[in-house]
Amino acid sequence: MEPHVFYTQNAPLPNSFVPQAVIAGNLIFVSGTAGGDPGTGKLISPNYEAQVKQAFTNLKTILEDAGSSMDKVVKITAFMVSGEDPDFSIINSVYASFFPGHRPARSAPQVMPFPGGILFSVECIAII
Repeated sequence: MEPHVFYTQNAPLPNSFVPQAVIAGNLIFVSGTAGGDPGTGKLISPNYEAQVKQAFTNLKTILEDAGSSMDKVVKITAFMVSGEDPDFSIINSVYASFFPGHRPARSAPQVMPFPGGILFSVECIAII
């Protein structure tokens, strides 16, 4: 099966160079998703925790609209601006609320500041 690009209008659209996701066979690869408001495309807040929650909400929406779910996520990569969550307490709390039953594999590299005030971005691989 050929990979194909997937978009939903129910989550913020990335720039024209990045698809929301790519579906290949029974896998969906969701691109880095920030804490943007689905209606405006602007960041939900300058607050780190608010951005983390919204980023996971957007991820969930993309997965569900593509026919998957958070229960089918096998790998998460969470990119956080260095110094925003030094003990991972915020991301761990939000993560547990979105994955109450299972814990996908996870990497969480700290990065230099993103453009536009983005403090957090999350991507994943899931089964459809």
